[in-house]
Amino acid sequence: MREVKVQLFGFGNVGRAVARVLLEKERFFREKYGVKFKVVSIADTSGTVWLPEGIDLREAILVKENFGKLSSWTNEYEVYSFSPAEAVKEVEADVVIDVTNDRSAYEWHLSALREGKAVVTSNKPPLAFHYEEIIGEAERRGLPYLFEATVMAGTPVIGLLRENLLGDSVKRIKAVLNATTTFILSRMEQGVDFERAIEEAQKLGIAERDPSGDVLGIDAGYKATILHCVAFKPITFDEIAVKGIAEVTVDEVKRALSKGKRIRLVATVEDENVRVAPEEVSGPLAVSSNENVALIESDLLGELLIKGAGAGLKETASGVVSDLVKASLRLVE
Repeated sequence: MREVKVQLFGFGNVGRAVARVLLEKERFFREKYGVKFKVVSIADTSGTVWLPEGIDLREAILVKENFGKLSSWTNEYEVYSFSPAEAVKEVEADVVIDVTNDRSAYEWHLSALREGKAVVTSNKPPLAFHYEEIIGEAERRGLPYLFEATVMAGTPVIGLLRENLLGDSVKRIKAVLNATTTFILSRMEQGVDFERAIEEAQKLGIAERDPSGDVLGIDAGYKATILHCVAFKPITFDEIAVKGIAEVTVDEVKRALSKGKRIRLVATVEDENVRVAPEEVSGPLAVSSNENVALIESDLLGELLIKGAGAGLKETASGVVSDLVKASLRLVE
């Protein structure tokens, strides 16, 4: 049985969802993969809980959900005020998981790799701005750097492009990658105005308190940038064209419906050309709810459609934990 020590950065909704999967499927991972995961540190914005013998994840979840911060756990565990960079240097671990929204996380991702640790992340900006540097560092050190959950949550589009279509030359990817805008546009199809649709999305937890990253197309732009890096070559978010849905009106949405089409925020990814903008679509790109979809065109396979949940806690945890298993098995080799 291989024991894998894990550092978890981020203990909000996604971080706790990952912890729950590790708890609920502990036996599954032991029996199927011969791997036992031991979470030795968890960090939220209040501090880092560190116990080399392994943290009780059930208790960690209870503390966070009852008190709102890990630093309240002072009776059982010592809480350290490490920065993420300090934590990856101080704590002995095999794999670092980052489910934060820390835009500067690429710096401590690099530190983790230099410390000999694999990295698994759902955090998009590090890859959207520093893909070449990070992946180059991981390859030089022969370490896994895995990021399935950055695009389409747990729907395995990254793995498909990075590990499976190795003989194919990708020509183009057309994709709907942001579930929040799909929800808003779907509500507008029913006559709800833009501002009201945003409010509904926020009440349901589909949109953030500040929804600008979604409605301005930034989130979809990050994801499209990452797809280009994987399918073609490294670029940065600064090199792509992005237009969100803020200017889309109910009349435009209804007009598209009258033609049998729907307006969706579409990412078009071609070699050295990435753009995100609202488009009238039909067929597989006309998704609803929290679905994401990518239509991949390649020279050998032709058209390949991959569709699935692009948001949700279990769905994102699926991508993160799948990468954790992959990383662990590669470290064993």
